[in-house]
Amino acid sequence: MATYKGIQGFSIQNLSADPSNPIEGQVWYNSTSNVWKVEKATTVGAWATGGNLATARNQLGGTGTQTAALALSGNSPGPTYVTSVEEYDGASWTAGGSVPVALANLAGAGIQTAALAFGGAITFPPGAVQSATNEYNGASWSPGGNMTTARQLLAGVGIQTAALAFGGFIPISTWTDATEEYDGSSWTTSGSLSTARYGLAGSGTQTAALAFGGNTAPPAVTAATEEYGGASWTTGGNLNTARELLAGSISGSQTAALAFGGTPPATGATEEYNGSTWTTSPASLSTARYRLAGAGSQAAALGFGGETPIARTAATEEWTGPGAPLTQTITVS
Repeated sequence: MATYKGIQGFSIQNLSADPSNPIEGQVWYNSTSNVWKVEKATTVGAWATGGNLATARNQLGGTGTQTAALALSGNSPGPTYVTSVEEYDGASWTAGGSVPVALANLAGAGIQTAALAFGGAITFPPGAVQSATNEYNGASWSPGGNMTTARQLLAGVGIQTAALAFGGFIPISTWTDATEEYDGSSWTTSGSLSTARYGLAGSGTQTAALAFGGNTAPPAVTAATEEYGGASWTTGGNLNTARELLAGSISGSQTAALAFGGTPPATGATEEYNGSTWTTSPASLSTARYRLAGAGSQAAALGFGGETPIARTAATEEWTGPGAPLTQTITVS
């Protein structure tokens, strides 16, 4: 009769506690709980509740990673635009250095200690769009170079010294396809989006970016995706759920991106991009919302803030993509 040792070349370990760092495929017997266990990898992604923002807000900007993110300005209950910036450490938000001007519908790029905030609109005059860029060093903000095209409801990706801004809404009632590249001090106009749009999301880098979703002219919600190669945009695979005012894995890549949230109606739908097509995940945000912000990658993303059909929210959710370690009890039926 064949034995496990004979087949695998080793015996199953008898342990009083689960190993601290098991490898995929490892099998052991937990003598304390009297069960067999195996280490597997998840086949689908999942959202989990994270720490709430200190200030509930929508129309905010976001950037960074799942364990080191920034929530930038936005519109708080009141309604009041706020200058406050919050920093996430993977569990909770704490106050960071405030942006110089209270803004809504701005974009962010970079990491928590070297970030950019650009574009957006100020409270008064109502809806006056901005071209200003500010640079963050992990504690305070300083002025950077202004964008050529002032706009709000735009998207941004990249790092502080190599960022990309694209799409948005400019006065008066005008959608824009403008794309600009930042070199750490100034913006330069580059190839335009094929489809002018606002309320879109992005992922990737300055030379390999992704633009998806949004609202096009005449007013229509779109599922269109475009891929940027460093000079021009080309058509990518459409989202399965057309939507605007959504968020994305800003630190993801052109071939591994995540799209989540948006409207209409308010949704928690989550999709994964593989470089050519979007696949709808069986897992949705627990809090369906739009006008939210995103950070992180396809493997480890963060969704925070936004607006539900009822009110602005402080809710934060953490995404873990497929392939994450999973300890499972072996059952026999």
